[in-house]
Amino acid sequence: MFQTNVGTIDRIVRIVVGLALILGFFLDTDARYRWLYLLGILPLLTGLLSTCPAYSLLGISTCRTRG
Repeated sequence: MFQTNVGTIDRIVRIVVGLALILGFFLDTDARYRWLYLLGILPLLTGLLSTCPAYSLLGISTCRTRG
């Protein structure tokens, strides 16, 4: 479907940041910032799928090239 364009380190960072934002929803007692968990969905999905639509549009890839 999509070409893989997210490297290993980039993928790990995206998953950690996504999970941190989503888990912050459950740990936060201040309702003003609960909408931030929605922002965590995007990096989590791009990290799990190893593809980033923005990278594709810009022609960027953080994967190592095989050679």
